[in-house]
Amino acid sequence: MDEAKNVFGENLESCCTDPMTGFYRDGHCNTGPQDHGTHVVCAVMTEEFLRFTKSKGNDLSTPIPMYRFPGLKPGDGWCLCALRWKEAYDAGHAPPVILEATHEKALNYIEMDTLLEHAWKGVRPE
Repeated sequence: MDEAKNVFGENLESCCTDPMTGFYRDGHCNTGPQDHGTHVVCAVMTEEFLRFTKSKGNDLSTPIPMYRFPGLKPGDGWCLCALRWKEAYDAGHAPPVILEATHEKALNYIEMDTLLEHAWKGVRPE
């Protein structure tokens, strides 16, 4: 199997391991046939985005211990569904994106210029 590529066509980098993210919970925004949500955008959570996604029925800030989900806080890295990120962008609430850790399939849903506009410039989450 070929190595997954990011939006630059390079090897996909890790998004975050604390908390452990990715559809496969391996720290990478990789995808496959089982990933119907296409969790390919490596985003750095903001309070604004967490409020927005909660208002849309996807509460990412409340812990769910039975699924070993710690709940997210601002500054955490997380692999988001491409369409959720795009929805947040369209509403003016998109979180910044770590491009090197965003899967190339994100480009099927989001323009590269839009991703570049929202590129994370801070210290990367672990």
